[in-house]
Amino acid sequence: MGLLEILIFLILGSVLLAFGYTLFFRISPGGRGRGKAEGPGIEGQAGDPQTCPVCAARLPPGVLVKSAVYPPVNGTDRLMHIMGCPFCLEGEAEKRRRRVCPVCHKPLGDNDYLFARVFERPGKSHVHVLGCINCRRPRVRGG
Repeated sequence: MGLLEILIFLILGSVLLAFGYTLFFRISPGGRGRGKAEGPGIEGQAGDPQTCPVCAARLPPGVLVKSAVYPPVNGTDRLMHIMGCPFCLEGEAEKRRRRVCPVCHKPLGDNDYLFARVFERPGKSHVHVLGCINCRRPRVRGG
């Protein structure tokens, strides 16, 4: 086998490897998660920083998630209701991004929201999503 044939096989192999990698592992920002959604906003993954936990849209600087934070009951953690971002709350219904609970993965209605806990540390805070109004609803006991 000549040196030229080996070089051709190496180039062909690297091209096929790059093609296979992009085919099975998407390099785009939405490579993991719920898949591409319609409407504005760049696809991210719920839980990433500066990402809406309801529709998984990456939020540009200055765009905030609509939420309500309540005073602490015991200790430093606080309860929070997360409604969503402008990409999944505002505009025409068919052009809005799909709203999904990141815990139970069920679709959310226009008036549904997520429950979360806010843990505040000096100079930093952390939000942990507990679930939506459907999967965190109080269960009736009895028989």
